[in-house]
Amino acid sequence: MKYFNVAGPCNREKHYMINASNRLQGVEELIDSEQYFVIHAARQSGKTTYLKNLVQQLNDEGKYYALYCSLERVQNIIEPEKGVPAIVHSLTTYLRYSKLPHINEFALNADTPHTEILFTSLVDYCMLLDKPLVIFFDEADCLSENTLISFLRQLRSGYNDRSTMPFVHSVALVGMRNLRDYKAKIRPDSETLGSASPFNVIKKALTIKNFTKDEIIQLYSQHTAETGQIFNGDAVELVWEQTQGQPWLVNAIACEVIAEILQSDYTQPITPELVSQAIQNIILERPTHIDSLLERLNEKRVRKIISPMIMGKDINNTKSDDFLYTRDLGLIREVDLQIIPANPIY
Repeated sequence: MKYFNVAGPCNREKHYMINASNRLQGVEELIDSEQYFVIHAARQSGKTTYLKNLVQQLNDEGKYYALYCSLERVQNIIEPEKGVPAIVHSLTTYLRYSKLPHINEFALNADTPHTEILFTSLVDYCMLLDKPLVIFFDEADCLSENTLISFLRQLRSGYNDRSTMPFVHSVALVGMRNLRDYKAKIRPDSETLGSASPFNVIKKALTIKNFTKDEIIQLYSQHTAETGQIFNGDAVELVWEQTQGQPWLVNAIACEVIAEILQSDYTQPITPELVSQAIQNIILERPTHIDSLLERLNEKRVRKIISPMIMGKDINNTKSDDFLYTRDLGLIREVDLQIIPANPIY
């Protein structure tokens, strides 16, 4: 029997889920036009689930070879002589478990300088392929300082030289941060970016939206169809009001009601009272999702936005990097020219 997932990517064979492609438009068009781009969204909003499903879809369609690669293992490696080979090692690992061809010929060459190892590895691998390669770098905003600069520079070199040598057809950098916030992860005393900024290779930044109310109804209806357990209309309305469609919260409330409060008794309908109890339980238990939000409040640039909002003061510059960063983290929203928390639970 399927269940509401609150830990890690969703699997349609195991979990109730909504196809994230409805909440993110334009990716396939960017791939077809050979673009490099950013996908950003708040934590636990469905990014990794979306990427893995898209990689499978692209490989099944047969027009491209598509590869998913998480860069989480490279976090905090700021020295490029260590960080960039670690990125190539991650690519090697993910290729090994993919169904792409020539995986054994993509290998870490210790003799190649770190300033070229990513570039040459991808050039050499693309030369072996009979179809264009698309790579989705998940957790790309884990990279920082000179490792980030070198990574982007080598992608930019390959992008600019694609007319004379094979290179990656399309690249997506995926994480919580929009492109402008990658620059915040570079210290002023780090290697200069110079005029040929590695950031100018990015065509566009896209974000994954929260569930709509209709999508919450669709998600919960999957459980009803399988078990017969009904979500009262007022209960769904309360979930929508309290979560504003934040995917983890929507799943967590259903999971808490069904598995914990009702102990999987599917004969009882889910009411607003049960939803309210679940919300209080989630807040008091402080799961990782809630704790990660609390950690963000320790960031100076987030506090600059959250503190005046809590105190009822006006936030004058809603175009500032700090405001946009806090909004992109999924912490706030703008309603009728007022800045408020992203949802009542937060």
